[in-house]
Amino acid sequence: MAARKKVTVIGAGNVGATVAQRLAERDFYDVVLLDIPQVEGMPQGKALDLLESGPVYGYDSLITGTTSYDDTADSDLVVITSGLPRKPGMTRDDLLITNAGIVKAVTESVVARSPNCFIIVVTNPLDAMVQLCQKVSGFPKNRVIGMAGVLDSARYRTFIAQELGVSVEDVSAFVLGGHGDTMVPLPRYSTVSGIPITELLPAERIEALSKRAANGGAEIVALLKTGSAFYAPSASVVAMVDSILRDKKRVLPCAALLEGEYGVNGLYVGVPVKLGAEGVEQIIEIKLTGEEKTAFHNSANAVQELINVMREKMPEVGL
Repeated sequence: MAARKKVTVIGAGNVGATVAQRLAERDFYDVVLLDIPQVEGMPQGKALDLLESGPVYGYDSLITGTTSYDDTADSDLVVITSGLPRKPGMTRDDLLITNAGIVKAVTESVVARSPNCFIIVVTNPLDAMVQLCQKVSGFPKNRVIGMAGVLDSARYRTFIAQELGVSVEDVSAFVLGGHGDTMVPLPRYSTVSGIPITELLPAERIEALSKRAANGGAEIVALLKTGSAFYAPSASVVAMVDSILRDKKRVLPCAALLEGEYGVNGLYVGVPVKLGAEGVEQIIEIKLTGEEKTAFHNSANAVQELINVMREKMPEVGL
């Protein structure tokens, strides 16, 4: 049996711990769960609890909890979830500089010990954080990817399935653009068993579902009152990890560095990509209508504004 791949999850909060759980249960990976020294004992306790679930659930994955980056050495893939979560009423932009400082420090520590790893960034505001991570790491663009579109499309699929009373398994949904309010759902590419939802639902219901998907994270934040979503985000991360480390070559919407595709240059934005053993192996470019193109570029401009703020506040990074 081939040796298990090593996956490190940075941040042992709700998202990180649930990612670790889902990865361990896959039984393909050994998992390192890391958090800051100020919470010494917390990642170790969660890891031990997960390890002791193995005999019941039926996995042999090794789960290690730590506050030392040395334990992450030679990881095949690193998932960065660390950062402050959104609080009710807080925009993703409010988090920008605080989380940028965290992601910069984490990336430097990861790269020093795992220079050949892939990195999946989950920290918000997502598109800006993954761009920062790629710049700080110096890694080629195929090895640094942002998780957002898998989550956004999962939310969209859920709402479509509920609206039509059909299985989510038969629903495919297509989203482009930055993670959050400017996300661009594409109804004509969203289908139920191959039938476009534009053939199944009136325009006003599609618009309502699209809007709900774009605001999906804020809806959960408002309901929870403390904290933000973690079950669906963690499931989305695992889909990406599997596709890369098991070379599944799935086509998934992810934040990837565009260099001319969709008329955008030098910016991480959500687009459909093929994920395989080389990371982002292909960016899939589709033809957009004039309206869709405008919405996509508005979304990209919103990401660019965040990058501009980081350029001003963090000139040392060289964004």
